[in-house]
Amino acid sequence: MDEICKPVPAYDFFSDEGMSSVGRDITSEYTVFIEKLRPILSEMKDDKNLVGDLTIQKAIQSLEAEYMSARALSETLNSSPLKKIDEQTENLGRSLGFVLFASHDIPMARRSEVEALHKQVMNSRSNSYSERDSDFSYDLYYNLELLSNEIVEEDEEKQDRISLDVDSVVLQLKYGNDEDLEQALVGLNLLITESFVDVHHNDKEVISVLFNRLNSTTANNRSTIIRTLRSLVDQSNDIKKKMAEMRFLSSLVKSLFGDTNEQREAMRLLYTLSDILSVRRRLGRIRGCVVMLVAIFNGDDPVASHDAENLLNSLSINPEYVLNMAAAGYFKPLVHYLNEGSDTSKVQMATAISRMELTDKHRKSLGEDGAIEQLVKMFTKGNLESKYSALGALQNLSGLKENVKRLVNSGIISTLLQLLFSVTSVLMTLREPASAILAKIAQSEGGLLVKPDVAQKMLSLLNLTSPDIQCHLLEALNSIASHSNAYEVRVKMKQNGAIRLLLPFIGENNPKIRTGALSLINILYEDMQGEVTEQLDETHIHMIAKIFSSLSSSADEKASAVGILSNFPNVLISENLLPDLVSLIALTALPSNLAESIAKVLIRFTLPYDKKLQHFIVELGVIPALVNLLSCDSILAKRRAATCLAQLSQNSLSLRKSRKSKWSCRPPSIEGFCQVHNGYCSVKSTFCIVMAGAVTPLLQILEGDERGADEAVLNCIATLMEDEIWENGCDYLVEKRGVKSLIKVLEVGSSKAKEKALWILEGVFRVEAYRVEHGVSAQPVLVDLAQNGNSKLKPIVRKLLAQL
Repeated sequence: MDEICKPVPAYDFFSDEGMSSVGRDITSEYTVFIEKLRPILSEMKDDKNLVGDLTIQKAIQSLEAEYMSARALSETLNSSPLKKIDEQTENLGRSLGFVLFASHDIPMARRSEVEALHKQVMNSRSNSYSERDSDFSYDLYYNLELLSNEIVEEDEEKQDRISLDVDSVVLQLKYGNDEDLEQALVGLNLLITESFVDVHHNDKEVISVLFNRLNSTTANNRSTIIRTLRSLVDQSNDIKKKMAEMRFLSSLVKSLFGDTNEQREAMRLLYTLSDILSVRRRLGRIRGCVVMLVAIFNGDDPVASHDAENLLNSLSINPEYVLNMAAAGYFKPLVHYLNEGSDTSKVQMATAISRMELTDKHRKSLGEDGAIEQLVKMFTKGNLESKYSALGALQNLSGLKENVKRLVNSGIISTLLQLLFSVTSVLMTLREPASAILAKIAQSEGGLLVKPDVAQKMLSLLNLTSPDIQCHLLEALNSIASHSNAYEVRVKMKQNGAIRLLLPFIGENNPKIRTGALSLINILYEDMQGEVTEQLDETHIHMIAKIFSSLSSSADEKASAVGILSNFPNVLISENLLPDLVSLIALTALPSNLAESIAKVLIRFTLPYDKKLQHFIVELGVIPALVNLLSCDSILAKRRAATCLAQLSQNSLSLRKSRKSKWSCRPPSIEGFCQVHNGYCSVKSTFCIVMAGAVTPLLQILEGDERGADEAVLNCIATLMEDEIWENGCDYLVEKRGVKSLIKVLEVGSSKAKEKALWILEGVFRVEAYRVEHGVSAQPVLVDLAQNGNSKLKPIVRKLLAQL
């Protein structure tokens, strides 16, 4: 038989005499593959996006190993069997596929080239047999039967090998350790990615095995398992339905609690599965699922947050799940039900809001999502059940100032007032939430309710309502009466007997009612002067004194009681309450309202014209306590404390003891000598604020950002600048670095404060050394005041500039 007629094995197209055209094509393609792969592999190894992922690194290492083997084979192509080349090409294709799979969610340079090369490699393998047949068609009539048999045998061998691969992979998935599992997952993904095998015939087993291993392997393997499951889902809806079982879904929910990669993979698979109704029904019942999805939605990962939102919206078909979302802090589906749900659903959602423990963040979220407007619609247009549930929800939401503004803008105030003052029995149940909402409106937007008729009607309801409503009414009345524009309202309330109506409530057992009544009486007394004694009898005064003395009384009760008793200084003395007042303000953590009330009382006991009373209160230790109060949080308490110290300091000069020694044979003692008053001073005998160390905290107030106490502080400092001692006062003020504080007042203070600061500064600049030392720093602000200040200040400013 001629040489050309000899049968040619399907796997060997090379003979000793030379290479066939098919062989030349295959080797040529093989060489091209290797050359294309070289720069791609080099860039992969240097790609920073791929460095941190262990799975990707292993895939690249595997590809590099195959590349090195392929390079070695390329050096002996002429003597290598075609089957060997074909197998090496297959290995390169698998390794490329593994890299693509492992890095599918990560940006990778030249990805499109990698994908194209992978496709080219796989196509070359699938076409190799047909190309061989085509190239040798001219001699097939010699060996057609033999060639066909060998091709069939090779195909069967290939299918047997693939079947063996699937079975081997499943065994490794089932029983392998973590490292074996990792390799098995690589193999399975390559089989799926390259479509070498149709897993439908045993997909149930594969899915079950993968989910079983999901609960018992490393985080990296768990991410790969879920990614593999996603690849399976992409093959058919049948596989997706098989993953809808509760046990599988529960495993995926557990992965939501894993690391970032695992969490993201689980979320995407769950979202893919959620287009199945049964999945949506089951997911919401899995413990922790909704809560975790909300947490991810609120997290820092924008991709995960978006996926979580999509999944939450998929679950919102079930009202029960919507309530679970709201309880976890995700409210958009709930607001959607308020807007478009049935009447029953709306009531259900509104009732849920009314019962929730909402934070301000939750209230803000609900307000921004549009809940206020929908609830107001329910209240104004719905039946009694809708009104009640809507008001309860609005009451809970009104705890945030921004939501109160939304309520006001909705026009609900007049409707609430009508409801509050209505005598229709069927609406009585709505009074409590209505009064609570009005109290919040009065507190936040009090000017809208500053009307005599509103306040009077609220007062008239006090004796006709339940304790809860009484609390809300008193809260609203306190806000209305304390408003800066409420003078006429207060006058009208007093004329109509408000104090007599309120006095019985100070004996209430309910502390909220008692506190509210005391506070309102205190506010009404602000304008009353001599009328006070006509309104309060001895019994009520004694009750109020007892409230202040009681250990069980709250700080708010004590503050209001002290405010009322400040109108009765003799009672404070006779009831021996002054020591308690002084000891309280000596505390470092005194509530602001109580500190303010006590400081107000002490102003009456430090009046400069009553030195006897001053000595009495100073002996109780009031000056150190007042100095302590200069560092409290309340600017009003600071202002009042500075006023008290100024009143005491006015008498220091007249109370000082002369520096001259009474006995000529002994030199004068320097103990207790005051450099400002130029005599012997002490805190208790001369009320000296220098000896008390008050000047530094006074200057610190001027250095602060709040301006409410500037004038009182400057009045106090000015007592050290009297004609007889002004130069000593200037020296001390400069020593304490007070010029800088005075300049700060000139920059940002009120007109009256600036006037007082200029007066003090004028005294300082009488001293030439101080003009030289501080004139430059003061000049810019003085020039600005001369040009832009009010007319009252300009003459003083010009005088100072002339001095400089």
